[in-house]
Amino acid sequence: MNPESQLESPESYEEEISTLKAALESAEQAGAAARDAQLRALAELDNVRKRAQRDIESAQRFALERFAAELLGVLDSLELAAQNATTATAQSLAAGQQATLQLLAKAFEKFSIQRLDPLGEPFDPTLHEAVMMQESATAPPDSVLQVLQSGYQLNGRLLRPARVVVARAPQNGA
Repeated sequence: MNPESQLESPESYEEEISTLKAALESAEQAGAAARDAQLRALAELDNVRKRAQRDIESAQRFALERFAAELLGVLDSLELAAQNATTATAQSLAAGQQATLQLLAKAFEKFSIQRLDPLGEPFDPTLHEAVMMQESATAPPDSVLQVLQSGYQLNGRLLRPARVVVARAPQNGA
């Protein structure tokens, strides 16, 4: 008898079918476990994203609360000055204003708000707003000749540009 022409026995088919059924069942279980793991990972990722968003919002609120609490001292000082304006001397009012400015400067420093005072520096359009140009024989051209209003940065980000007068070279006689 030729081995190629021999037909397999029904028992071997049943055995192979049984093996294939077991493999299929194992694959289905592995697929279900993988799908379950994927769904859990997606849910955890969504939870992490939501938690991070809540943390960011909380941090922003907390930072604003701290800044507002720092400004309350400035407000108290201004209210005290307004209440005593009719009875205070010019000297005591000036001292009170100086103390209030110091409170505000400390609050700004605590929250990394820096004042831009570019007097004498080269004009920088990213930090300064030129209000006008003025001839100057003493200042280099395109430098800040006068600061009309200081600018401010918060952690390196511009809050308000400094408003400045920019020097230009004098024009020789006409």
